[in-house]
Amino acid sequence: MTVDNQTGAVPASEAFRSLYDVIVRLRGPGGCPWDQEQTPLSLRGDLIEETYECVEAIDEKNPAHIREELGDLYLLVTMLAYMHQQEEAFTVAETLEGIAEKLIRRHPHVFGEVKVRDSAEVLENWARIKVEQEGRKPKDSVLDQVSRGLPPLDRAFKLQKKAAKTGFDWPDLEGVIAKIREELEETREALPGALKGDGGDAGKEIAGTEILEGELGDLLFSVVNLCRYLKVDPSVALQRTNVKFERRFKHVEKRMKENSREMKPETLAEMDRYWEEAKREELRR
Repeated sequence: MTVDNQTGAVPASEAFRSLYDVIVRLRGPGGCPWDQEQTPLSLRGDLIEETYECVEAIDEKNPAHIREELGDLYLLVTMLAYMHQQEEAFTVAETLEGIAEKLIRRHPHVFGEVKVRDSAEVLENWARIKVEQEGRKPKDSVLDQVSRGLPPLDRAFKLQKKAAKTGFDWPDLEGVIAKIREELEETREALPGALKGDGGDAGKEIAGTEILEGELGDLLFSVVNLCRYLKVDPSVALQRTNVKFERRFKHVEKRMKENSREMKPETLAEMDRYWEEAKREELRR
């Protein structure tokens, strides 16, 4: 394998070839039974999970962890492409060539003579090229540009971003916050019908639950809108909170076990103390 004399690193093209050869071996005769059994459908969940693990590593700002997680993503993406190559749908090389050609085509300000003032104009050119050069049919609605396959939280965020670009947006932050308060109050008003049926009427209880579900959806949507307004990705923000909750809860578990205490509703006050203890320790770091 070739090594760059100045950097001591293996060229990226050779490193990718090595990864490709490993995947071919795993999927080929005498390879790994598990890898051979996988399909594009079976790897969908892994692709999502590894993406979020990569986001977590980026949040940690840990280069070694980021490198590892990016490697996992390279593995999955390359394997998915190779699976289609095995089915003679398209090749791995065609996938790579296609994205390289697309990048060159959609960056005429870099690879051509087009002049742009800022990133906003870059995005305008990008959208125009998709229609004029690539022959993509203009969408009936700007919201049609948002994939229906996205997780609900991510799709809500992107729908709102698309709508805001048309001018359909709150004029100030106070309006966004007021909307959250409004949706929270409507959720509170929907609680009685969902928590207790009217005279044992199961149909009305189900209807009450559906109303509550709708109000909670509106509340979540309005909180996502606040994230968008403040330029915070809600999925990233929620993942940070997931990690924080996990870290603090594990501290509570550890401290309760150290004191031979059982975790149950009757010991909630103790658990709360250890939760606050975990928060204080985080502040001291």
